[in-house]
Amino acid sequence: MDIQFKKALVTGGAGFIGSHLVDALISAGCEVTVVDDLSTGNLANLDHVKEKINFYKGDIRDEELLQKVAADCDVIFHQAAVVSVPQTVENPVASAMVNEIGTLFVLEVARKNNIKRVVIASSCAVYGDDPEIPKHENMNPNPQSPYAVQKLTGEFYARLYFELYGVETVCLRYFNVYGPRQDPSSPYSGVISLFMTHAAAGTVPVIYGDGNQYRDFVFVKDVVKANIHAATTKNYCGKTFNIGTGRFVRVTELWEMTRGLAGIEIEPIYKPLRPGDIRESVANIDLAKKAFGFEPEYSFKNGLESTFEWYNGIHFRSKE
Repeated sequence: MDIQFKKALVTGGAGFIGSHLVDALISAGCEVTVVDDLSTGNLANLDHVKEKINFYKGDIRDEELLQKVAADCDVIFHQAAVVSVPQTVENPVASAMVNEIGTLFVLEVARKNNIKRVVIASSCAVYGDDPEIPKHENMNPNPQSPYAVQKLTGEFYARLYFELYGVETVCLRYFNVYGPRQDPSSPYSGVISLFMTHAAAGTVPVIYGDGNQYRDFVFVKDVVKANIHAATTKNYCGKTFNIGTGRFVRVTELWEMTRGLAGIEIEPIYKPLRPGDIRESVANIDLAKKAFGFEPEYSFKNGLESTFEWYNGIHFRSKE
């Protein structure tokens, strides 16, 4: 992929999405610096590129560190966050310190260093359970968890930093991102990573709710492509864009497809919905198409197969 910048900082670059973004930037010839506190990120995600990047273990709220790692960067890709909705429900203040104040630190260092562009990871969680489908950017936000409020606050700050200070910002509202490297060890992992782990191990998964709830699942490499396009588009600064596929899959259907890849017939256990969970979500991606030509390349079938291959490999390696 062609890029128009030479040096980038990726916060949270040892994480699931961040590490894939690092891969793409390096492949495009970009000099990459990563800052990650490794609270959820994993250095193993960067093992294959560790000689090609500048890595700093640290917190995005460390102003001195952030100033150091952002120096001379053209673009900041801000991926660092507390991404678990249940975790933000349990610890709203601690998560806000990362998701709100941390984002403010990133924007402030961009302002002070005249960094050309900041691309910020936001979330479809800001829409809440508004019954209107598909979700579009002109809808009134209806956050139903601290996580959603925190992401929405980051969007407001991003818009203000563009309007007040001229910092070029773009926020991307991710829908349900999946793919290799998504941490399956956490009970707060995405449903696909959890299902993949159960399928590879032949164990019983849990479905929260009746299983008819649905999600717009977008493959991680399509999300990476959206980030890079958002960093180079000429217009639409200070704006927010949905990043999904415009299609949905029900959770029960997802398990059926996943167990089919594994060749098993295990039935799931059903438990009550968790606080903050959204029942129905699918993206309208027309604005991202118009702004920077975003078009998902991976079908759900192909993305799921690629993801299962990785999780299956992890399972068998763990048994050796």
